[in-house]
Amino acid sequence: MGEVQLPFNPGSGAAVYHSSVWPGLVLEWKQEHLLLEFPVEAEGLSSAVYGGGMVRLKRAVNQFVSRDYECSNPVRDMENKLREWGYPLEGCAGLMTAVPLEHAAVAEEDIGSAGIFCCVTAASGNAARAGVRRNVLAAYRSGTINIMLGIDGRLTPSAMVNAVMTATEAKAAALADLGVTDPENGLIATGTTTDAVVLAVSGSVRYAAEHVYAGTATDLGGAIGRLVYAAVTASLGSVKAAQLARKDSQ
Repeated sequence: MGEVQLPFNPGSGAAVYHSSVWPGLVLEWKQEHLLLEFPVEAEGLSSAVYGGGMVRLKRAVNQFVSRDYECSNPVRDMENKLREWGYPLEGCAGLMTAVPLEHAAVAEEDIGSAGIFCCVTAASGNAARAGVRRNVLAAYRSGTINIMLGIDGRLTPSAMVNAVMTATEAKAAALADLGVTDPENGLIATGTTTDAVVLAVSGSVRYAAEHVYAGTATDLGGAIGRLVYAAVTASLGSVKAAQLARKDSQ
């Protein structure tokens, strides 16, 4: 696995990241959003607030919104933003986050049978533990840990679901190892109340294999787990460092 990166750290001056494992895949930091542009139309599976489900994807956006964002109609709001930015509505998955986009972390790996790209924006202010009784949300809230996965290769539909499962397990493992807890009960958190994920698969035949599994016992699942774990950890670390720096300057 290559070193996890924070490509849009203010000190870098960078606004564009070119994938090293999926030729033509580009991540851009633009006004109010990250744009992940796929070089070919991809098979998509996501929990995105806009364009979610099993769909064909050309791009995914991760929109930054303020913590006091009024969430009564996020689909309409995202659609308006996509039009404002000049993106076709068809083939787009839209996520929302209150994490400043300079804290986006990227990790990639070529496993010889697929190229895997992972981008995460993460904070833990509304950390939560699945499996226990807790307060629920009456309305949509912008996502706190958003995972964008791109796989250059071939996966069956069941392997795509498996990949999302593995990514979720890796996110939970990262939070556990960092000691992040649910403030309502003090238990180790498994995520936050508003996480989202988007997976895009190229279907490229440049790799001979078709993956039918993506669990932790497979090369593909193992790599997905490592990348998500590393990117979640790095993004959370970047957010925490910025918070500490602000406190020190006050």
